Amino acid sequence: MTQNHSPASDFLCNELRWAAVQARNPAADPHFVYAVKTTGVYCRPSSAARLPKRENVEFFDSPAAAEAAGYRPSRRAAGDQTANAAQRAALVARACRLIETGEAHRLDQIAAEVGVSAFHFHRIFKAETGLTPKAYTSAARARKLREELSGAETSVTTAIYSAGFNSNSRFYEESDRLLGMRASDYRAGGHNALIRFAVGQCALGAILVAQSQRGICAISLGDDPDVLVRELQDLFPKAQLIGGDAEFEQLVAQVVGFVEAPALGLNLPLDVQGTAFQERVWQALRDIPPGTTVSYTDIAERIGAAKAVRAVAQACGANRIAVAIPCHRVVLRNGDISGYRWGVERKRELLQREAMALAPAN
Repeated sequence: MTQNHSPASDFLCNELRWAAVQARNPAADPHFVYAVKTTGVYCRPSSAARLPKRENVEFFDSPAAAEAAGYRPSRRAAGDQTANAAQRAALVARACRLIETGEAHRLDQIAAEVGVSAFHFHRIFKAETGLTPKAYTSAARARKLREELSGAETSVTTAIYSAGFNSNSRFYEESDRLLGMRASDYRAGGHNALIRFAVGQCALGAILVAQSQRGICAISLGDDPDVLVRELQDLFPKAQLIGGDAEFEQLVAQVVGFVEAPALGLNLPLDVQGTAFQERVWQALRDIPPGTTVSYTDIAERIGAAKAVRAVAQACGANRIAVAIPCHRVVLRNGDISGYRWGVERKRELLQREAMALAPAN
C-alpha cells in the first residue's frame, strides 16, 4: 500500500516545524529533526518524548546535520534509526532488483512496487546508493547491454531490447555515451576503433599511454612494456592500435613529467567508460589536490553515498587511467596505504613524490 507523505514545503520555516513537533506529526519525520540544547539530544518530530521549551529547540534537515553540530540521538531515535535503516536497506535492495531484472524502470512504477510515494522513494534511494533512480537505471542498462553484446549468438537488436530500450532510435541516441563507440563495434571487440599508444619509461618503471578518438583511455604502469601492450590488446582485441608518432610521444612525455613532478599538474581529455557510480567516484578523485590524501569513507561522503565505502574502493580498483585519475591518493581511514592496481610500492612512491614536490623549501 502506498504511504502518503507531506511535501518538504510544508516544513520550510521554523514556525511550521515547531507546529509539527507540537502536533507530533509523523509526516514531518522524513524532512527534519529537532534538537534540545539542554539535553544534547535530537528527536524526530513525531517522538513521544516530553516537549521541551521552544527557546531550547533548534532544527536540522537531517540526523547527520544534528550529529555534526554535536547532538546525539535520543534513545528512542537511536532505536528507530536502526529499525528504519534496515527497512530502507530492504526497500532499496528490492528496488534495485526490480530495475536490474527490467520489471520496472519508471520512478512511479518502482515506487508503487515497493509501496512508497515517488517523492519518498527518490529521497531514500539516493541517500542509500548515492545515485538517483534514473542514474542507477541507466547504469544497469549499460551493464546489461555490455553483457548482451558479449554473447556471440545475440544480435545487436536483441541486445538493445534485452537491455530495456523500447526502441532502436532511443538506444542509438545514447549508445556512444554508454559504450564509447557504436554497438556493433563494441561487440566486435573494438572493431573500427582507432587507438594510438606509446610506451615510455619513468621513475615508476614502464608506462603506457593510450588515446581513443575521445581522449586518454588508458595509462598503465608496470615492469614489462610488452605486458602493458598485451593488456591493451586484450581490452580491445579488434581495435586498430597504432604506435604513437612524435606528436603523440609529446603527450606521453607530459604524463611522465607529471609523475616526476606532480606540481606541474595534468590536464588531459579523458575517455572514461564506467557505471554512473564509478564515474562519480573518478570525478571526485580528480578533485583531490596533489600532495594530499583522503580515505575511501571521505570519497563516499563527498559523492553523497556515505554507506557505499566498499563500492568506492571497487571503483578505485576499476580505474584504468593511472595518475590522471589519482586513485593513489585514497588511503585507509587510519592512513595506511592499501592496494593499488599497479602495485602498492608504486602508490607509496607516488605519494612520497607528491609530498616532497609540495614541501616548502628550506
